[in-house]
Amino acid sequence: MMNLRRWLIISAVIFFSGMLVGFLVPINLDIESIAPLGDIVDDFDSFSSPAVFMLILINNLVALGFAFFLSPLLLIVPLFSLVVNGLVVGVVGSMIIEQESFLFLIAGILPHGIIEIPALLLALGASLNFGFITMKGLFKREERGNIFPGFIASVKILGIAASLMIPAALIETFITPLILGLF
Repeated sequence: MMNLRRWLIISAVIFFSGMLVGFLVPINLDIESIAPLGDIVDDFDSFSSPAVFMLILINNLVALGFAFFLSPLLLIVPLFSLVVNGLVVGVVGSMIIEQESFLFLIAGILPHGIIEIPALLLALGASLNFGFITMKGLFKREERGNIFPGFIASVKILGIAASLMIPAALIETFITPLILGLF
């Protein structure tokens, strides 16, 4: 049975590889192609800070739960989530550095990202662990006894990751905007 630590390392490698690709590969986005994102950000401005906090938190928790419970389907959802999240951080990071500065990027990511990214990696590592154990159990009768203990171990890690999303969302909602306001 592959242990959870290995899945956490695999998760980190996939995420940071996606981030590196997103950062280094030139992606030509014109203003018109990302204009709908600006509309979403404008919509967020109309919400109260507690509502934004709840939206961020619920979005993160639903994404983690979705990846976890669908992980037995060939690990597709957690793997896709790792790649896409890494790519988005890389692409957006590259755009922010180009339009603002490296310091602005760090100020925008570090306060909440120092909690949120490890929580994401924990949750998706646990998802990969659970999905792999489940798939092995489905194909090898002698491995079926590992499914429930693997599920319990993975759910514990998922719970830790989910609880870390609370301070991350609080910081993203209330502290990160204050720091970015200094620029």
